[in-house]
Amino acid sequence: MAKCKRNRNKDKRDFTIKTLTANRNYKDTVFRMLFSDRKNLLSLYNAVNQRNYKNPEDLEIVTLENAIYMEMKNDLAFIIDTNLYLYEHQSTYNPNMPLRDLFYICSEYQKLVDKKSLFSSTLQKIPAPNFIEFYNGSTVIADCTDLRLSSAFEHLTGEAKLELIVTVLNVNEGHNAELMQHCSTLNEYAQYVARVRHYATDMPLNQAVECAVDECIQKGILTEFLTRNRNEVISMSIFEYNKELEEKKLRKAEYEYGFSEGKKTGFQNASMETARRMLKSNKLSLEDIADFSGLSIDEIKQLQNTKS
Repeated sequence: MAKCKRNRNKDKRDFTIKTLTANRNYKDTVFRMLFSDRKNLLSLYNAVNQRNYKNPEDLEIVTLENAIYMEMKNDLAFIIDTNLYLYEHQSTYNPNMPLRDLFYICSEYQKLVDKKSLFSSTLQKIPAPNFIEFYNGSTVIADCTDLRLSSAFEHLTGEAKLELIVTVLNVNEGHNAELMQHCSTLNEYAQYVARVRHYATDMPLNQAVECAVDECIQKGILTEFLTRNRNEVISMSIFEYNKELEEKKLRKAEYEYGFSEGKKTGFQNASMETARRMLKSNKLSLEDIADFSGLSIDEIKQLQNTKS
């Protein structure tokens, strides 16, 4: 297999948008695609909870497939041993995950108690919720942290009457060694992501992803998965990494503008500036721009109609 050659003279932002948009109707991420496999998901659950379940059919998959918040969907959800687990993957730091999970869990419970009377004198039992975020962004965080919904409450006095705690696990290469040791699939996924980032530092993103895929296959890292899903993984990885970069720009612009003008106005301004820049490129669909900027499709169309 030919060794990946780095081209230091080419623009690092040459992302080959055609590869990105060719399969944009496919809304998955590599993480979600990988752990949608019951065997891999059970291995991840066992590693996180220090259990030893053997039968993947013990998992009752209840993942929400319909978009319920800003066109985003719950990554993975399942019931096992009378507990409900919501797994989310994030490549950028997101302090709003508890609020997002609140929306998700409400929809999950609504689905689970469908056709059951909540006016009955009999208590309706529901599975206990557990919220895990698998984080592999470039911002440095601890191996394990908690995000609390109550942190978002304005002028909270006394004990919060509503709480939701998301456990954030850093799954970058070199973190959470014990967890990685007990889930080889997660460990190999971390190695793949690390290779994408390594190559992307000085070569075009599409080339970096292809090199990472080829090297992992050659070295026995997620070999079967990457071989079977090569084209989908490449397309999704390009989109994910590109989105991660855009979100970093958005947060930087939000901070810089919000520092002097106010956070709410700053966020909207930064989002609109991101969308304008993407519209100007004429390379991304309205759906892609909405994903990156956080604006709605209608807002994107308004900007499109008013741009010079």
